[in-house]
This record gives sequence, C-alpha cells and structure tokens, in this order.
Amino acid sequence: MKILFVFAHPDKASFNHSLLDAAVKQLEAQGNEVRVSDLYRMDWKTNVDETDFLNHEKGSRLKVAEASFVANSDNKLTTDVIAEQEKLKWADTVIFQFPVWWFSMPAILKGWFDRVFACGFAYGVGVHDETHYGDRYGEGVMEGKRAFCMVTTGGSSDHYSQRGINGPIDDILFPINHGMLFYPGFTVLPPVITYRTDSKREEVYANAEKAVLERMDNIATVEPIHYRRQNFGDYNIPEMTLKEGLEQPGQTRFDIHIKKD
Repeated sequence: MKILFVFAHPDKASFNHSLLDAAVKQLEAQGNEVRVSDLYRMDWKTNVDETDFLNHEKGSRLKVAEASFVANSDNKLTTDVIAEQEKLKWADTVIFQFPVWWFSMPAILKGWFDRVFACGFAYGVGVHDETHYGDRYGEGVMEGKRAFCMVTTGGSSDHYSQRGINGPIDDILFPINHGMLFYPGFTVLPPVITYRTDSKREEVYANAEKAVLERMDNIATVEPIHYRRQNFGDYNIPEMTLKEGLEQPGQTRFDIHIKKD
C-alpha cells in the first residue's frame, strides 16, 4: 500500500511523534510505501491569502473559492500546495495524526486543509441536476481511498463519553471525519484515540502503541464508518435533508447520517 501521514505536532520528543515513528517503522517493515508530511518541520504556511493564487491580481478583491478554482484549473496554485495534492493522489490511505487542541485539530493542520483542499480539487466538482448535487459526501477525487484520524487527548475517555463534560468524542470528530474526509470522497475508518496522554505515561504509551500497530496491520480490512452517501437516495435534493424514516430508533443528531442495520 501507499500510505501518507499528515502529521501535526511541534515536538519531535512528543508522545505523538513516538507513535508516528512506531507506525512508520511497522508499515515499512511490511513492505508498504510511506510518506510523511510533518507540517511543523515543513514550516507549513497556515493562512490563505492572495499569494496562494499565482494568477490573482494583487490588491484586487479576493473571493477565495473563486480564486482557488481558477488557480487550480490554470495550474497556478503554489508549489507547496501542488506537492501535497500530488501526495494525496499517490496515496491509497491517508492518516491524519494530531493532538486534540480546543476540541479540534491544531491550526497548522486546519491551514493544510484550507489550502490543499482547493476548489476544483477537493470540492466544487461534479455535475448538478435533479438527482445529483456535485461529487461530494461519498464521491469525489478521494473516492476509493481510505482515511482516518489518529488523535491524542489529555482528558479521559469518561470526559469524552455520552454523558461526559466534553461531549462524545465521535461528535467532536464528526466535522473532521464527515465534513473534511467523507466530503471529498474518502472511505473513513474509525479514529484511533489515545486518552490521558499526560498521566502514567509509560503505561498509556504502551497501550497506545499496541492499538496503533494493530490498526497499521488492519488498515485494508477494518470496517469503515458507514456514512450515508449524498447522491444515492437517502437525501432530498436540492434541500440536502435526510429523508424521513431512514434513521433507526434512537438515532439522533450526527448519528442519523450513519447507516446502521
């Protein structure tokens, strides 16, 4: 397999970096090709501005989606963005590894998505008609590729449970898994989550490494999250609302967008 890590942690001595090293070593030992985009080591540019679009008239009004689409079409995105897009095209599986900071990903990783997922590349593609509303949510440039998040948190699993003070971890990761990965077509696997990374470090790390290496062994076979595909009958178009009666008893909120037998 061809596996890309998009990695976001500033410290090479971190818990996250140790897990990354262990995962890469295991995957390569199995004969896989592995590439790593280590965003802090790359000094990744986080903010979107007019310099991202080489054919944009400097000083004129910047409509980001429009400028992104035109630059992508004309091959006028910056070389760092194009390089990351090429990595995504190359990969069979993409792993996004990061600590959960303020209930989301580090800003540097969000900036990677903002810039790399250009209009015309990851969104804004596909035909629109009475039954089809663009290639997204199960279709798109990433269709056929697998992706998942490998995350760490300082809080315990209780904190991120259904009744936990932080709310369910699946709800916190839904905008990433569904909105940023499934949207451009990835088949999304359940996340690998390590809790309480700052307590009982050796014990927690040993368990985390075991879980990570198990996932590395099973990337090709682990059951994905069965998100409902947009253009295959479950949603009213163009309203983009789930049709009545498709959810199972007890399914609410984000959960209704997952098919459960």
